[in-house]
Amino acid sequence: MNSIRFLFDKNTWQEIFGSIGKNKTRTIITVIGVLWGIFIYIALAGAAKGMDNGFEKNFETVAKNSIWAWSQSTSIPYAGFKTGRQLRLKVQDATVLKNRIPEIQYIAPVNTRGAFGGASALTVRGIKSNSYAVYGYFPEIAKIATQKIYDNGRFINDEDIAQSRKVCVIGERTQQELFDKDEDPIGGYIRVENVYFQVVGVHKFTQTTPFGTDGDIYIPFSTFKKLYNTGDNSQFFTIAAYDDADVIQVEKDIKSVLRSIHQVHPEDERAFGAFNLGEIFSKIMGFADGITFLSLIVGVVTILAGVIGIGNILLISVKERTKELGIRRALGATPREVRSLIILESVFLTMIAGIVGIILGAGVLSLINNLTKDINFPYTNPTVPIPFVLGALAIMIILGTLIGSIPAQRAVSIKPIDALREE
Repeated sequence: MNSIRFLFDKNTWQEIFGSIGKNKTRTIITVIGVLWGIFIYIALAGAAKGMDNGFEKNFETVAKNSIWAWSQSTSIPYAGFKTGRQLRLKVQDATVLKNRIPEIQYIAPVNTRGAFGGASALTVRGIKSNSYAVYGYFPEIAKIATQKIYDNGRFINDEDIAQSRKVCVIGERTQQELFDKDEDPIGGYIRVENVYFQVVGVHKFTQTTPFGTDGDIYIPFSTFKKLYNTGDNSQFFTIAAYDDADVIQVEKDIKSVLRSIHQVHPEDERAFGAFNLGEIFSKIMGFADGITFLSLIVGVVTILAGVIGIGNILLISVKERTKELGIRRALGATPREVRSLIILESVFLTMIAGIVGIILGAGVLSLINNLTKDINFPYTNPTVPIPFVLGALAIMIILGTLIGSIPAQRAVSIKPIDALREE
């Protein structure tokens, strides 16, 4: 009860502000050290979180442990085959991979025309025409890379595959270029490679995969097979591993199984290629975590240095106030009251520096957020979680209390009779 009364006593704060006012310049310079430490922590940790949020947002429509695998040509002779043999993935390879590698959650063969520099498919509607990339998809692709379809449409389904339906999902740009502005494309027809397809959906494009544009046309894989006579061939596989899987090892296992299926030398690393989004995503998140950890170390060290400076100021203040403290003791002030006064001053200065540092850090993060809003860069909402901020303030209070205990003990050790003799 006495402690609470002492904390809210007007005389207590008059003494604290009076002490601070006697050494304004020295106090401000030292407080800036603490302020700078918390500012660095907030700014760097927030910046790392912004990068984290940016990549999370950019890849929210695709499985984090995604892998795209394709065939290339052999570089080592094996089993009677010469170097340079061109390999082709087969649809049935996907089943083998799923059965042999339990870490694979989804796998979908994909075929495409015009996506990788080849001739695009001429697409006509009435007097309007243009060329677009065409993809042969299975419905499972939507479980790996979410397809954002506008409300009145749908994506390719199992019935489309089973019946090789001539249906398609077109891109936003395709809709704009082939249909009138106020015309609903759903149910309409377009002619792709002289074959009529009914539009069942319009997809909203997001660049989350190593390929694709806003003009792509998606058709059932089985229909693509008949349209282009691809047989059982597949240009590449889109794969998603389980969240807890080691995506780097999964990639190695995929290539190993494919080498076994296609009679490729076990050490031939050029026979099959892969784009491992999971590995890239993991590195990015690791980098962001590293920045957060670095900000914590730099911030704590800087704060500690500033708090030590506050301790030094208070030691000097105690020495300068020796006579005053002696008079207080002679008039009945207890050692506990003197100690509490010095510690309270230390915590107050530390808290003020921390709050101002947090405000400045938040201001800088807000400025960065505004500057990066309209640029094509994976950076979103750079913030520091409230528990982290409260934790930093708690650390500052603890440090302020500990460092204030040193000059407080010095003040308590002053004997009233000796202090009154001080000139």
